[in-house]
Amino acid sequence: MIAILKRGTTPEQTEHLIQWLKHMDLDVHVSEGKEFTILGLVGDTTRVDMELLNSLEIVENVRRVSEPFKQANRKFHPNDSVISCANVKIGGGNFAMIAGPCSVESEKQIVDVATSVKAYGADILRGGAFKPRTSPYAFQGLKDAGIQMLLKAKEATGLPIITEIMNVRSLDLFEDVDIIQVGARNMQNFDLLQELGKTKKPILLKRGLANTLQELLMSAEYIMSEGNENIILCERGIRTYENYTRNTLDLSAIPVLHELTHLPVVVDPSHATGRASLVPSMAVAAAAAGADGIMVEVHNNPSCALCDGAQSLTPDQFKTLNQQVQKVREVLR
Repeated sequence: MIAILKRGTTPEQTEHLIQWLKHMDLDVHVSEGKEFTILGLVGDTTRVDMELLNSLEIVENVRRVSEPFKQANRKFHPNDSVISCANVKIGGGNFAMIAGPCSVESEKQIVDVATSVKAYGADILRGGAFKPRTSPYAFQGLKDAGIQMLLKAKEATGLPIITEIMNVRSLDLFEDVDIIQVGARNMQNFDLLQELGKTKKPILLKRGLANTLQELLMSAEYIMSEGNENIILCERGIRTYENYTRNTLDLSAIPVLHELTHLPVVVDPSHATGRASLVPSMAVAAAAAGADGIMVEVHNNPSCALCDGAQSLTPDQFKTLNQQVQKVREVLR
């Protein structure tokens, strides 16, 4: 349920109404828009007398929200959310380029890649320390040592870092990580999502391999329900019957999500296509569709990469891709 307050409502009147609603054991989320203030009510709203609430002098309108996701809903929060990470902003017209290797392999490798991608326009450094792999015999990442190497790269370049968490037990290791990534396989790991909701760190939440957009938003809702509203959604391709590409990139997800939610949306064309030759065109298409950021895999020697070399760009290819993406964004502006 949402209550839209009339223009001219004073802060004192708003606070009085909020306290009244909280006495009904409801959580109240305040969204200050350009035209109106919106109170989002979460909980057992059957206790609320809609006619009484609508009759109050300061209330313009009361509406029920039929969608199961509440806090992630644009009806609760009409303006775009802007997620801040160090000196980088994502959403609300702010765009971020996220680049780096699939896996951290050594300190020299990650520092070299970080230095290159920063020079070519990256805003955030990505790199996998914990690697969820289909095969138990594949490279699983350097784990906590990998995070330490990422922090060395951050120190050397100043780039904020993003890396994937696998389970709640590792959360303490992510204290100095700027953005925690939840991978596609963990999108519905609800225990993990709830624990991440108790942090204040930005969370990049990837869509599952076969999940609907509503399911993605409900996973975001798990995080938000624990108090963390710093969420970035990520479209990374879904599994279809097509096997020429690694996954099928759902570009329609970008405008649909922008209609449904205030949360920013970034796109990962590397995991979506699985082929480096396809990454630039899909990145440009994602920018044209209104994405708030692009996340690509970049390796200084893809043919020797320990993980996903086939979908990794070289630093020079990333430079060209970034130039193309920025041209598209300039046209859209």
